[in-house]
Amino acid sequence: MLRVGVLAYPGCFASEVFGVPDLLTMATYVAGPDHAGYEVSVVSPRRRVVASGGVTLTVSPLREVDVLVVPGFEHMLGQDIGAKLARLAGEVEAIRAHAAAGNVVVSICVGAFLLAEAGLLDHRRVTTSWLFADELARRRPEALVQPEHLVVTDRGVTTTAAFSAMYDFALGLIREHNGAEVARKTARVALVDDARSSQTPYVDARLLPRPGNGFARPVMRWLDQNLAARYDLAALAGRFNVSTRTMLRRFAAEAGQSPLEYLHSARVRRARHLLETTDRTVAGICAAVGYRDPGTFAALFAKHTGRRPRDYRAAFRRSLPGP
Repeated sequence: MLRVGVLAYPGCFASEVFGVPDLLTMATYVAGPDHAGYEVSVVSPRRRVVASGGVTLTVSPLREVDVLVVPGFEHMLGQDIGAKLARLAGEVEAIRAHAAAGNVVVSICVGAFLLAEAGLLDHRRVTTSWLFADELARRRPEALVQPEHLVVTDRGVTTTAAFSAMYDFALGLIREHNGAEVARKTARVALVDDARSSQTPYVDARLLPRPGNGFARPVMRWLDQNLAARYDLAALAGRFNVSTRTMLRRFAAEAGQSPLEYLHSARVRRARHLLETTDRTVAGICAAVGYRDPGTFAALFAKHTGRRPRDYRAAFRRSLPGP
């Protein structure tokens, strides 16, 4: 019997408190009585916990478990996450004590920030939601943040990407505890994708703070408006009345990348939109965003999104309106 505890605390996402236990319950039924099951509890150092949305949770006192799952909480870019974490000192101490006892700790989404406060992410490979990965890296520079991954395990500490990645973790736990066949059947019963490996295809750069300000912003705007044009660094620098060396230096200082790197990402962004919303061929989209060789375009697209263009369209194609 594997003992799994979910740490509930004020403002945590209630769905992330119950998501892992619910999938483990399904796995127990799928596995049958001959397989080892799970003893799941919702624990807290507090007597009363109100989760996000005002949902009151029934909790048990902290106890020793084999796996402690730390859900995420309400957070938006630009909010003071430090103030939120300061109010959760009791939970941070509980996480630290659990890890010190040699047990497994798992975070869902921004629950990773609580693990970071407990000092568990230093010099470990970790992940979190792509939306907050940069914030985690800034806040904990000793952590090796890998935002492309859905689930990362490093020496007894597991971190996951956003929300639905709790199911990717849970399926991995089921696979380890009950075997691959039980995990596969559980995924089918729950209609959960058990073949995902990356959160990269889900990244929407429009939701991230846009880099660049005084100098880089108009350069970015010009590149966005001329995606299909051949890249010519000298001509670009001339357009903005600077030398090529100054263009590269000032753009990189503000945007954190070269103009060509930005252009590639902008072209991929546009190609994603066209693949999702139009019937245009991959070759046609390739030409529309400035690439002559479909093979080169496909390789670049896969590097940025984790999928080849045709696979991306199959996964993310939106329904087109009728005539």
